[in-house]
Amino acid sequence: MKKLNAEDKNLLKSKFNFYRHLSSKEQLYFDHRVSCFIKDKDFVGRKGLEVSREMKLLISAHAVILTFGFRDFFIGLIDKIFIYPDQFYSMSNASYHAGEINPMMKVLVISWEDFKDSLDLKGETVSLGIYEFTQAIHLNSMKEGDVSSTIFTDSFKELAAMLTKDEPLRQKLLRSRFFEGQAFLNQFQFLAVIMEHFIESPSEFRGQFPQVYAKTKQMLNFDFAGY
Repeated sequence: MKKLNAEDKNLLKSKFNFYRHLSSKEQLYFDHRVSCFIKDKDFVGRKGLEVSREMKLLISAHAVILTFGFRDFFIGLIDKIFIYPDQFYSMSNASYHAGEINPMMKVLVISWEDFKDSLDLKGETVSLGIYEFTQAIHLNSMKEGDVSSTIFTDSFKELAAMLTKDEPLRQKLLRSRFFEGQAFLNQFQFLAVIMEHFIESPSEFRGQFPQVYAKTKQMLNFDFAGY
C-alpha cells in the first residue's frame, strides 16, 4: 500500500470535500490510488512549465475521485498528461482550449491556470478536472470490457434516456441552482455538472433529484462516505 506524506494529505484535505469525508481506511486507499496514478502517467510541462508535485496530486485526485468505485482506476485511455501554463492552441479545431483529450495519442491536455481557477470556484463553474476526466472515463469505458466500464456505460445510457424521456425532470435540473449560469455545449459538459454536484453536495443533490442521484451513484459504483 503506497502512502502520501502529511503535506500531500493536507493539500487533498484543503481542496476536496470528498477526501475529508472518507474514513481513515478509505483515505489510505485513496492515497494509494493517487500514488499509483501519478506513477502510471507521464506528466509533461509545456511552454517551459515545470510540473510540480502539487500539479500531479491535484490532477490525479480528480481521476481517483471519479473512479474510486472502480476496480480498475488507471483510465487506460490516458498515458500522458500535458500541462500548459494557460490556454493552448488546438489543431483539432483551430481554436484555444482549456482542456482536451486525444484518444489516438492517449494524451490528456490541461491548462493549469484554468484548472486551478475551476478548482477554486467550485459551484460557480464546471470543474475542468471533472469535465475532462468524465469524458476520458466515458471514452475509456466504451472500449474496455471490464465490469466497471460496462456498469458506467450502461448507466450513462440509462441516465441519458431518462432525461430525454422525462422533459419536466430535465427542465427542473436546468432551472436548479446546480445548473445556474451553465451553457451546455454537449452531453459531456451536462454530465460533468451532474458528476460535480453529486460529489460535492450529495445530500442536497439526492434530496432534490433522487432519480438522477441514484443513476449517477450506480454509474460510479459509489458505496462509501455517505453516498
